[in-house]
Order: sequence, then structure tokens, then C-alpha cells
Amino acid sequence: MTANMGTLDRAIRILLAILFVLLIVTGTVQGTAATILGILAVVFVLTSIIRFCPLYVPFHINTDKKKT
Repeated sequence: MTANMGTLDRAIRILLAILFVLLIVTGTVQGTAATILGILAVVFVLTSIIRFCPLYVPFHINTDKKKT
């Protein structure tokens, strides 16, 4: 796996994950929507940590400044 996510992309994903968790914890979102947002938050954090997004591969997207 070659890194395909840049710093800004990773930061946005982390911020969205935090927002999703806050919406769930405060009870603003409940039920199925909360479950979906929780799963998305986990996926966003994991992809940010490993710096690789599998959905970018078929579309040849690379937001990393180091084009490898």
C-alpha cells in the first residue's frame, strides 16, 4: 500500500470523525444514522492513520504531495 492521502485530507477526515462522535455522544443523531456515522468515524480515523484510502485507487486519486 502506497500512501495516497495528504496532510489536509487526513486532517479533514479526523475533524469529521470528531464531529460525528460529538453528534452521537450528544444524542443529536440516534439509531441507524448514529451507527452509520460511528462506522464512518472509525473508517476515517483508520484511513488517516495508515495514510491510505482504498477508494482512491480505482479513480487514481492521490492527495499526497509526494507522488510515489
